[in-house]
Amino acid sequence: MYQYILAIHIIFIVCWFAGLFYIVRLFIYHTEAQEKPEPDRTILSKQFEIMEHRLWYVITVPSMFLVVAAGLTMLYLMPVWLQQSWMHLKLTFVLGLIVYHFICQKKIKQMKKGIFKWTSTQLRIWNEISTIFLFAIVFLAVLKNSLSWIYGIVGLLAFTMIIMSAVKVYKYYRTKK
Repeated sequence: MYQYILAIHIIFIVCWFAGLFYIVRLFIYHTEAQEKPEPDRTILSKQFEIMEHRLWYVITVPSMFLVVAAGLTMLYLMPVWLQQSWMHLKLTFVLGLIVYHFICQKKIKQMKKGIFKWTSTQLRIWNEISTIFLFAIVFLAVLKNSLSWIYGIVGLLAFTMIIMSAVKVYKYYRTKK
């Protein structure tokens, strides 16, 4: 039974992250569409609102609930994991990812109302935060107790710096054109 729940958990993690990665990409395009002249701005905004709504409520939100349900079921089947420190840290990152999820949902509602608080560059940085969560959660789930906490934290910080630098380099070359 556990293996089936694990398979469902992994499948819907992939779906959830696909939604999280793509929704922020849509936010970037939606934000950049505000710089277009009319009627392009209105046409693009309406289309992005439809795409964001469908992606979010048909794929991303149901996937998140299935990931959480499968994860809780696995913890019910293997309660000993709740006594292990790697699981506490993993669940902390998962909680952070859920907060990230609901911040994205708030952005959908803001953009639908015509409120664009973040620039496309800020959204590009925001998009990388989910990647950092993904790396942290997967490494903890796979390595468990064999993970050296110091190397793991240093590695995560280094990865974060590389990602943020890549966003800055991309912005430099994008604005140069």
